[in-house]
Amino acid sequence: MTTEKENCCVRHKKRSPDKYKDMINRLSRIEGQVRGIKRMVENDAYCPDILIQSAAVTAAMKSFNKVLLEDHIRTCVVEDIQDGKEGTVEELVRVISKLMK
Repeated sequence: MTTEKENCCVRHKKRSPDKYKDMINRLSRIEGQVRGIKRMVENDAYCPDILIQSAAVTAAMKSFNKVLLEDHIRTCVVEDIQDGKEGTVEELVRVISKLMK
């Protein structure tokens, strides 16, 4: 039985150039937001201002996860089910459970 860590590193997903670019752009914006929050802390910004920016990062990550999960279900999960891979639904349930914490 493979562990979750092994699964993460063994399986791969080919994405279209447009999908890849969209994901990288989203992550780059989030990365910039996090750097901005770090600067705010370094500059002793007011706590509520930092919290508002932190909430924006959380919302951006949730949006990223939603897009990624939707793509995963529409492609990887559907393909695995069609190929008779029985563990795919259980894996999906575990992932969704972690996302909902």
